Amino acid sequence: MRFVLTGDSDCPIARIALAQGESVRTESGSMVYSRGVEITGGLNTKKKGLGGVFSAIGRSITSGESMFITTATGTSADGEIAIAPPIPGKIMELAIDDAHQYRLNTGAFLACDEGVDYTMVSQGVSKALFGNTGGLFVMEVHGAGSLLVSAFGDVLVLDVTPDEPLVVDNEHVVAWDAALDYRIEVASGMLGFTTGEGLVNTFVGSGRVYIQTRNLANLAQAMHPYLPTQSN
Repeated sequence: MRFVLTGDSDCPIARIALAQGESVRTESGSMVYSRGVEITGGLNTKKKGLGGVFSAIGRSITSGESMFITTATGTSADGEIAIAPPIPGKIMELAIDDAHQYRLNTGAFLACDEGVDYTMVSQGVSKALFGNTGGLFVMEVHGAGSLLVSAFGDVLVLDVTPDEPLVVDNEHVVAWDAALDYRIEVASGMLGFTTGEGLVNTFVGSGRVYIQTRNLANLAQAMHPYLPTQSN
């Protein structure tokens, strides 16, 4: 994927260059502008017909993904599409190959090129009910190519080794190596009330975890007292 990041460092856009016939898939609604590009939309599934509709709806309900995905295809030698995530923060490229496959938290996916594909992987009912990372399913990317992910704030890359597990607040997780095992649990006390930390993700094994430096849920909570309320 040939792209450049422009704009403010806290609110960048990714400008992706497309040759004629070259395509990228982007998160639905992320386009800022395009030129020399054909934009098509479709259900976020490979299934056809009515089964595809139900599959896309199921993915949206169980994983928090959009029901739709956009494909941008170059119609000239110098096509371009600019995309941006819905919240301010970092846009980061992850290189995908046989040795580097990732699972993504809800809302992290921004775009991928033709060589990258993804599947929805069940993470078990207990993790889905007890945490916010991806619902019943999480997106696992594979293939060979480039993937763009977005984060609220900056992105930190943390290594996990067998003798050094990593504990991350669940709302700060962006992506992690698919080879890592993880469990979602209470930080301490009754739902974390004794520390206020709530739910955490504990990663074990060998690999990397990508985290965001800001927490959208905390921002919403901080703003809540300042929002107008409906009077009776």
